[in-house]
Parts: sequence; structure tokens; C-alpha cells
Amino acid sequence: MSKPIRSICILRLSAIGDVCNAVAAVQAIQDRHPSAAVTWIIGKVEYSLLADLPGIEFIVYDKSAEKTANRQFKAEIADKHFDVLLHMQVALRASLLSRHIKAKRRIGFDRQRSKELQSWFINEKVLPRSNPHVLEGFFDFAQALGVSKDALQKPTWNIPIRAPDQAFADKHIPHGTHSLVIVPAASKAERNWLPERYAALANAAADKGLNVLLCGGPSELEQRLAASILSHTNASIQNLIGQSSLKQMLALLKNASLVIAPDTGPAHMAVSQGTPVIGLYAHSNPGRTGPYLYLNYVVEVYHTHLKGQTGKSIDQLPWGKRVKGENIMQDLTVDAVIKQFHQVLADLNIGSE
Repeated sequence: MSKPIRSICILRLSAIGDVCNAVAAVQAIQDRHPSAAVTWIIGKVEYSLLADLPGIEFIVYDKSAEKTANRQFKAEIADKHFDVLLHMQVALRASLLSRHIKAKRRIGFDRQRSKELQSWFINEKVLPRSNPHVLEGFFDFAQALGVSKDALQKPTWNIPIRAPDQAFADKHIPHGTHSLVIVPAASKAERNWLPERYAALANAAADKGLNVLLCGGPSELEQRLAASILSHTNASIQNLIGQSSLKQMLALLKNASLVIAPDTGPAHMAVSQGTPVIGLYAHSNPGRTGPYLYLNYVVEVYHTHLKGQTGKSIDQLPWGKRVKGENIMQDLTVDAVIKQFHQVLADLNIGSE
């Protein structure tokens, strides 16, 4: 009979969308091993979103101050010993940190998914999987610790929201109202849809009786995009770009009836709250990085451009193959997105003529 697992170390530093997907797998592991102590090594920004996760000790690594962060990390991890390390990040930075983690079992990705020499820092690999979503990749680690495959059929999240953050959301999206939250910006400008097309969607939402909000971070790119959207519409839109913390945004996404976003972290935050998401995709494979519970709502031109650029389908190429081009998001038409928007409203039985 195998010994019970008493301590588990999770190594996943970033990014927002990825750590949200990882939460479902980590909490499935906690359900399977309720007496195990869990330590999660995580990035500073990501910690601000997940700090309240129950039953988890966090070690925060601030990669923006690498020298100081390395020194602090070594000090915090020095006296800790784990039964298992789940090395969930293939970046070399993470693997170098893993050298300081004392663990009997060091589990990483299988050969096909392992990159940047991760295999040098582990002694076990998860089972191979054909064409997984990122969330499914994290669940492979859970299955390596005895979590049933059935747990993946209905992934769940418990990311607590404190009362002040919920009050912020309730102020802007009162209970009983129907709202569309548009998160217009991804981390790279080329992944963003056109502002006049977001504006057209906002008009369509207002026509159906929904309140419309813009949400996002405080960057100059996001501020400019929001201003351009507002300049193209006469609809009444609440512009909350740069006005919420990550926790407040999570609460807003929870209160929303529907979210629309490109390939960006808040799409996965919304999924964690059970809010339907229309994902807009051109550069990356939505089957790999799309909003997991709502992949059927994705509007994409990824496969068309992949075929055009390579002459091959996704079945003939690496699953994570990206499409190149600064302007390919413009091939997502207003008609296609609004058609999907109306379909989701019909599915949710919301909206008024």
C-alpha cells in the first residue's frame, strides 16, 4: 500500500489565464488528498487574484525584481520538504527555481509538451495526451496524483471574493440586471478586435436591453482602445478600464450575464465564475487556449489563417501552432460576432427587443 501524500508543491508562476485554469486542477487534488499540505509558488500579480484560495500556502515570486526575488525564494523554500513537486510551467526560469525545491517526486510534462529543458529538472512525466486544452494539461498532473478522470468532466473553481470587492461589482452590475462585459484588450495589440466593431456589438447589446461595461487594466493601450470604442458608439457604456483591481474585476465578471473578450486572462477568470464567454480568436488555437466551458461560443478565424499560411490543417501541425499577422483579427466580422451574441442570449433566455 502506497504512503499517503502529505505535502505537495505547485510550481506555476503565471499567467492570469493559466493560473485560473490551474486552480480547477489544484482544487481537485485537494479534494483527493484533503490532509496534504499544499504550497503554491506563484507570481506577484497572479497572487493578488488567488491569495484567498482555501488551504494553500503561497510563496510569491516577483519576477520584476529577479535578484531580490531569487534570494527571498531560496530563503523561504530552504527548510521545506515535499512529497511531490508538480512542475506545471515549462519556462526555464521556473525550472531554475525548481532546483531549490526538495521533493521526492518531481512531476513535469510529457515529452511532447515539455520545453526549455524541463525534463532535466524532473523525475516523472504526466501521461501523454493528444491535443489537450491548457486546463486538461493541468488535470494531467491531478490524475498523476490519483484524481479520477471524471473530475475533468465538470471542473469547478472556488476563488473567494471578499465583501468589499463584491460590493464594488454590485454597485456597477446590480443583481437582477443583465449586463455585457467587454474586455477588449489582450496583452498584444494584434490580438485585439477593432474598436468600431466592439462599438457595434455594444450597440446591439444596448438594443437588447443589456447594460454594457468595458473592463480591463490601466495600460495606455487599454485606455486608448476604450476611448476609441466610446467614440464609435452612442450607447451608454460604463468605462471601468483601469478602475478595478483583479479581485474587483473577478466580481464584475461573476455578476455579468455575458463576457466577450479576445485571447486574454479575464476570459478564463469569467469561466471560473460560471459566466458565459464569447472568445474572439485568430492567432492561437481556441481548442488549446479558449474559454474552457464555452468553447462552443468561440468566434474564430484561426483555422482559416492556419491553412492559408501553412497549407496544412491543425491535425497536421503542432497543436500549439500560432498564426502570424498584425491585422488578422479584422477578419472576424461584426455579423459573425453579433450572430453568436444573439445565439448566446437565446441560450440564456435574456434580452428584450
